[in-house]
Amino acid sequence: MATKLWDKGYDTNALVESYTVGEDRTLDLRLARYDVRGSLAHIRMLETIGLLTADELARLTEGLEAIAAEIEAGDFRIEEEVEDIHSQVELLLTRRLGDVGKKIHAGRSRNDQVLVDLKLFLRDELQAVARDVRALFDRLQELSERYREVLMPGYTHLQIAMPSSFGLWFGAYAETLVDDLRLVAAAWKIANQNPLGSAAGYGSSFPLDRTMTTRLLGFGTLHYNVVAAQMSRGKSERAAAAAVAAVAATVGRLAMDLCLFMSQNFGFVSLPDNLTTGSSIMPHKKNPDVFELIRGRCNRLQAVPNEMALLLTNLPLGYHRDMQLLKEILFPATEELRRTLATADFMLAGLRVNERILDDPKYDYLFTVEDVNRLVLEGMPFREAYRTVGMQVQRGEYRPQRTVRHTHEGSIGNLCTAEIRAKMEGVMHEMEL
Repeated sequence: MATKLWDKGYDTNALVESYTVGEDRTLDLRLARYDVRGSLAHIRMLETIGLLTADELARLTEGLEAIAAEIEAGDFRIEEEVEDIHSQVELLLTRRLGDVGKKIHAGRSRNDQVLVDLKLFLRDELQAVARDVRALFDRLQELSERYREVLMPGYTHLQIAMPSSFGLWFGAYAETLVDDLRLVAAAWKIANQNPLGSAAGYGSSFPLDRTMTTRLLGFGTLHYNVVAAQMSRGKSERAAAAAVAAVAATVGRLAMDLCLFMSQNFGFVSLPDNLTTGSSIMPHKKNPDVFELIRGRCNRLQAVPNEMALLLTNLPLGYHRDMQLLKEILFPATEELRRTLATADFMLAGLRVNERILDDPKYDYLFTVEDVNRLVLEGMPFREAYRTVGMQVQRGEYRPQRTVRHTHEGSIGNLCTAEIRAKMEGVMHEMEL
């Protein structure tokens, strides 16, 4: 039977053991490499303050590096009788090295240990999300440039409004992703602070060198106040969840547009047959199931911040076991978002655009504003021009010129693709990407 990190000579009831461990043995596998990385930094610091000898540091470092290699090779597991990743790593070191393995926990609590693991995990995971967002952004910008001259209807209130273009539409979602990525970057910066040394939230009587571990782990800064460091449990996850939800909202809205645009009533875009599904009863059907599922999954992801908020609401200061459940919410959410982003990118690569949409006379009224503005440019007062074209519409006499002359920044004729790309590159740089 493995000894728990908090063992005091008695066994826990089997039901309590099962209920409190929960999904940790599975979820903590995603934290394994980070737990080892945190321990490697911690023991180097312990040696400098005299809590480990040079020989003990060398042995522990070799032992931890062996465990790290097992993790990367897929040979590592958390044993059934072991509570979590922290216990498993210490258990393996003690089995292999003897009592020196028991020394790695000096100056730490599982509270700051899991915080380190989670922050290191979130840094990497949010960078991975950012790279996936960037890939979708690049796809949208490429499509925006490819179809910059192809006009499409613009809508307000789902009524035909003014001319738009596929360049404008694809480009809009690209730029919106930049704003979403700013939230990802903000969450990354919140995670990029070192909590190690805060112990159970009230520091340690050992002369820990927290600046050293910050440098060794590559954190941007310290969580200086040890209580604030512990208060970041939940806060870091909520920031990440808000970022996930923001990206999901944009991608879900894009998927909704595409579901509409693929219907026969619109006919703006289409997919190759092998990217659609069929009906069991209607032989003509080619359904946009992937975009519908993207929409649905993105809607679910937008509920994640609320689920976390309800879990954490009104918790008093300090650590509480409720926070363990945050992993069950956040880990699947980041994985789902990354899968969804990759799928959206793949589907857009096969999208076909109808380049003759506005040939249909039902879209004639799109050009009323263009013709009002043309009259104004010729010298007619705006209100008179508006009434002139309005009366033509009312009498059924309106005949559009079907010309679009937009030149200002961000309009149909001036998409500012390079400027939007510069925005994206700036945010990526903030995340050290």
